[in-house]
Amino acid sequence: MVEKRDYYEVLGVEKDASDGDLKKAFRSLARKHHPDKNPDDSEAEHLFKEVQEAYAVLSNPDQRRQYDMFGHDSPGGSPFGPGGFQGVNINLDDLFGGGGFESIFSGMFGGGRASRGRRGSDVLLRQPITLEEVFTEAEIEVSAKLSASCESCNGTGAKSPDDIQTCSTCEGQGRIVQQARVGPFVQQMVSDCPDCNGQGKAIRNRCSLCRGTGSTKREQKLRIQIPTGAEDGLRLRHRGKGEHIVNGQAGDLYIQFEVTPHAWFERDGPDLIMALPLGYPEMMLGTKVELPHIDGNPLVIDVPAGAKPSETLLIRGRGMPYRRGRGRGDVTVLLKLHVPEKFDKTMVSTLEEMLPSFGLPIEDVEDAVRREAEDRRN
Repeated sequence: MVEKRDYYEVLGVEKDASDGDLKKAFRSLARKHHPDKNPDDSEAEHLFKEVQEAYAVLSNPDQRRQYDMFGHDSPGGSPFGPGGFQGVNINLDDLFGGGGFESIFSGMFGGGRASRGRRGSDVLLRQPITLEEVFTEAEIEVSAKLSASCESCNGTGAKSPDDIQTCSTCEGQGRIVQQARVGPFVQQMVSDCPDCNGQGKAIRNRCSLCRGTGSTKREQKLRIQIPTGAEDGLRLRHRGKGEHIVNGQAGDLYIQFEVTPHAWFERDGPDLIMALPLGYPEMMLGTKVELPHIDGNPLVIDVPAGAKPSETLLIRGRGMPYRRGRGRGDVTVLLKLHVPEKFDKTMVSTLEEMLPSFGLPIEDVEDAVRREAEDRRN
């Protein structure tokens, strides 16, 4: 049988540690070994329960005094009964949220668990925008059916103020107390009242418009400024614009931008990438191409004489704005050889005449392949 470790050793604190030291050590270790962060890790699960047990005893003054005197061989056996400590269901919100776990452990030795404030659900709205709107940081109007406080009952869910009564189950406390014996101790558990959802109030006659929910969906319009350099998937949060609930805090509205594909640009952060098909004569002789651009000024692409397919041209400072800082990214132009889909007799005859001057003899292909490989590697 594995010998049980000293509780102070488990938490990594000295025997004169204060309540604050115990709490800090427990939070850190419980986060580290929490099952949600260590799935399918039996060792982490064991350590998580070990940390819980140590804190459950040391955070209770009477149990800590008993432990300091007798250690694990306390008279009367384990305070958790013959089955020993089995762990407490603590989620990550308890560990990060500022104190929910203390009341869970205090309930094991006669304390209570406070009711948490209720909060409506968050709402996600996907909004398509264009690359041009991103560039200009346009202000757009978003229309959607969103939850809002019921105008008829002012969000109470009741037909009239007189229809809001004290809950008879919990007598307005919002919590109910249940007791159970665990070994030599009486375990007192406090939970939200199931009849009033922890609010301490009951509605006799519900509002006919919202049917007691306290909220209705209405068409709403929001004016939104697109942030500088916004990228696909960026979310903006509007506090209190999500789901409304009775006697609770409204959730948040998240607007997620989805940038629609541009006619020829692909985006790589602040840089823009495009392909430019050109005929063989244009590549040999050079040319200048103008295209409409997202900034409202023509994008002028100077193709030098003797350009080759798959070469790239860089146009600096004509890309998207940087999200942080000043300036803009670049435009990269990939040259591609345009080959007609069909050839008539005149075109075939012209190409045959060009072979001696522009063609590559079959016997020279191998040398050309070698030179191309060397250029690519260098």
